Amino acid sequence: MVASFLDFEKPIAELQARIDELRETAEGGTIDIDAEIRKLQSKSDKLLRDTYARLTPWQKTQVARHAERPHFKDYVAGLFDSWMPLAGDRAFADDQAILGGFARFRGRRVMVIGHEKGDDTATRLRHNFGMGKPEGYRKAIRLMELADRFGLPVITLVDTSGAFPGVQAEERGQAEAIARSTETCLALGVPLISAVVGEGGSGGAIALAAGNRVLMFEHAVYSVISPEGCASILWRTAERAPEAAEAMKVTAQDLHGLGVIDGIVAEPLGGAHRDPAAAIGSLGTAIETALEELAGETPEALRRGRRKKFLGIGRL
Repeated sequence: MVASFLDFEKPIAELQARIDELRETAEGGTIDIDAEIRKLQSKSDKLLRDTYARLTPWQKTQVARHAERPHFKDYVAGLFDSWMPLAGDRAFADDQAILGGFARFRGRRVMVIGHEKGDDTATRLRHNFGMGKPEGYRKAIRLMELADRFGLPVITLVDTSGAFPGVQAEERGQAEAIARSTETCLALGVPLISAVVGEGGSGGAIALAAGNRVLMFEHAVYSVISPEGCASILWRTAERAPEAAEAMKVTAQDLHGLGVIDGIVAEPLGGAHRDPAAAIGSLGTAIETALEELAGETPEALRRGRRKKFLGIGRL
């Protein structure tokens, strides 16, 4: 697969293109240029490390949105066994933006729910770019309540720019569905582990992320509105999105310091899209640790822990 570079990675892209050219030249040739390739590769690796060590919030937003980051289906394939998808909200329809079902996670029976964005034009349209509609959040409510009934931990994977803002969604009660999904998260008598794996956008994210433990990938973002939306409201132009991203504290590092999330999951050098298998493995380890920390807690203790966690955000 040809690597897809972001705007701020242009110097890295230029070096990598030069390396690829040299490799093509070396194939079938008599000139030994391995030393030159190794030198350029070392320079490229150092530039990649230096670039990702000082990413701005806006650059992290771009990484979080990268089309080649792992999606829900990739985490299901890489972390879970005996996946049994469950469909429909038993009221209107089955929303493909939010998927869920029974699975086994490292020996445990669990319920897994998350946003699916899709990875090409056809699947992005089918999954509505991960923007859930009311029936999606009502499906999530149904599945969480089912897990609660059977005493199964719930794992949610958050990756959405926000809930779908269309007229039809509003007509079917989008705000009410999001509020009830958030309420259901808080009321569960089983452990709820939430992970922001890409974008965590507004109510569309919190509706699945009001958990006992909230994890975030190193280069994920989580905010009440997109930087572009914030800039459009405050300055009447989306061009000031980088400034908005800085002020909004959207990064995992900022949110961990503010107590909004509980842990940061390290990504492979250059982001999860460069080594999806390693990123998926790291997330699995973090989820397993969080589940072990909550093992044995009573339903009332789990509810009390969530209440304390969320009411404590923003307090000195």
